[in-house]
Amino acid sequence: MSRAVAGPEIERLIQLLAKLPGLGPRSARRAALHLVKKREQLLGPLAEAMAVARERIVVCSVCGNVDTSDPCGLCTDPRRDDGLIVVVADISDLWALERSGAVSGRYHVLGGVLSALDGIRPEHLSLDALVARASDPQVKEVILALNATVDGQTTAHFITDLLAHLPVKVTRLAHGVPVGGELDYLDDGTLAAAIRQRTGF
Repeated sequence: MSRAVAGPEIERLIQLLAKLPGLGPRSARRAALHLVKKREQLLGPLAEAMAVARERIVVCSVCGNVDTSDPCGLCTDPRRDDGLIVVVADISDLWALERSGAVSGRYHVLGGVLSALDGIRPEHLSLDALVARASDPQVKEVILALNATVDGQTTAHFITDLLAHLPVKVTRLAHGVPVGGELDYLDDGTLAAAIRQRTGF
């Protein structure tokens, strides 16, 4: 067991930082030391920003995104296509799609994917709200932007069945060779998906 090398306040900071994704104990210790060294420039403003975020950030009651307003900025943006709903598992997926600038529809965050191993069942996801939104006559297409994992694809099939009675087109993201990818470095599953989903040239 490692001994504490700093006071309890700093050790607590290290322990909390270590809970963040991508930060292990060593990285957390380095980050904490950097914050302590840069108290005026980083630690103070970071603490203030976190306090403000804790008070003001809410979950959007329409799509499930996080913002400082409800509905969120994406849901109230009049330039977005009301006929298109992009379904994602998590907020990080929504943010990734927004960074790409590839889609201008509305979003729906499920809050996860179906997983027998993790005990995540349909009632744990925002599926009823999705069906209600997809039932709007304005909605023409639902894009299932879910990960190409077993759980992601199981969830996609489940949603497809849920929406089967509605007059909406249900599509999913293409799977296959990434831009700039070399065939020799791709796994068998990716190559097989690319062959199955080949398109005209």
